[in-house]
Amino acid sequence: MPNISDRGLSAHSSPIRKLAASAERAKKAGKKVHHLNIGQPDILTPKVALDAVRNASIDILAYSPSNGNASYREKMPAYYRKFDIDIQPDEIMVTSGASEGVWFTLLACLNPGESVLSPEPLYANYLGFAGMADVRIKPITTRIETGFALPDISAFHAAITPDVKAIMLCNPNNPTGALYSEATLRALAEIVLEHDLYLIVDEVYREFCYSDGAHFFSALNLPGLEEHVVVLDSVSKRYSACGARIGAIITRNTALRNAIQKYAETRLSPPSFGQIFAEATLQTEDVYFETVTKEYRNRRDLLYRRLHAMPGVKCYLPEGAFYVFAELPIDDADHFCRWLLEDFAYNNQTIMLAPGAGFYATPGMGQREVRFAYVLNTTDLNAAMDCLEHALPEYTRQMESDTNAKVASLAH
Repeated sequence: MPNISDRGLSAHSSPIRKLAASAERAKKAGKKVHHLNIGQPDILTPKVALDAVRNASIDILAYSPSNGNASYREKMPAYYRKFDIDIQPDEIMVTSGASEGVWFTLLACLNPGESVLSPEPLYANYLGFAGMADVRIKPITTRIETGFALPDISAFHAAITPDVKAIMLCNPNNPTGALYSEATLRALAEIVLEHDLYLIVDEVYREFCYSDGAHFFSALNLPGLEEHVVVLDSVSKRYSACGARIGAIITRNTALRNAIQKYAETRLSPPSFGQIFAEATLQTEDVYFETVTKEYRNRRDLLYRRLHAMPGVKCYLPEGAFYVFAELPIDDADHFCRWLLEDFAYNNQTIMLAPGAGFYATPGMGQREVRFAYVLNTTDLNAAMDCLEHALPEYTRQMESDTNAKVASLAH
């Protein structure tokens, strides 16, 4: 048998999907599995966008331009103006989800072997795409004790070495829900200018900010960084449309867009039906976001309240996105998450979580942490927390019993 490539063998495994087979077995065994492992909302997708796909009059499903349909890109600036972002259609490149945008951006901004600074915990797929692009993620570790706020800006200064070519972050953050303020972004901008770096910001969750007085500030509004800033976007979370696979790269850097265009042409074009859908989402009324954001705030508050009441659980109140990254009273989150699916049930229900270690670039981090995605309605979310509340002490008892059995066995 031919050998698998070193690249293939070392590819990063997604903590979000790695236990999917165990979840399917649990379902086949008759258990109800509450999926808090993945950012797949149960919010209804806007009908106006679904109808646009249903009613599309198409005789030939043809390629679109590699940078996306002009009709879609020409309408997008109106959406961004709601956030005081002034961009032009030719500064937008449509991608097959934000995931492709991450990959193309890393390929175009960094040479093989170069590094990008990124706060950790980080979106796990950044690690996967960094590996595919043969670049390194140099982590800036954040802590649960401070709600995963960025450390003092001196930590970024100290981490910059000649191989570092970019800073990349998600704002609001996946997986922590941290929201980075305008002041924080301006401080990062000074470093970017001083060291002539790219600033890559994933702004997929900009609609979902909850804390009183907190507001979203886009990296595209940083003065003097027109050649440095790259923003990644997607319709997936904004419109509960993860399957549309439509994202965007936005940058005012013409040379960078020309480089990315070559990768876009290599993959031919983004999805045609997805672009029809995405263009129609721009007709969505603002009340949709007001309603959805209120619902997510309620879910966040419920999840925080339930987790905070469980002995030994360490958590915080996130300011944005729809995730909580919590520390549990366990030693091995990967084992615990698998045990939940394979060996545990409460009222014939269980819960699927994403183990925390997969969201870190630093080996050994996140062993006791998990990511919760509060994407389920409050009834199901409460049921999931009931499962966790019963699972934690049962797991502890089982681990202690297994340890005692091993000690007794060795004694004989």
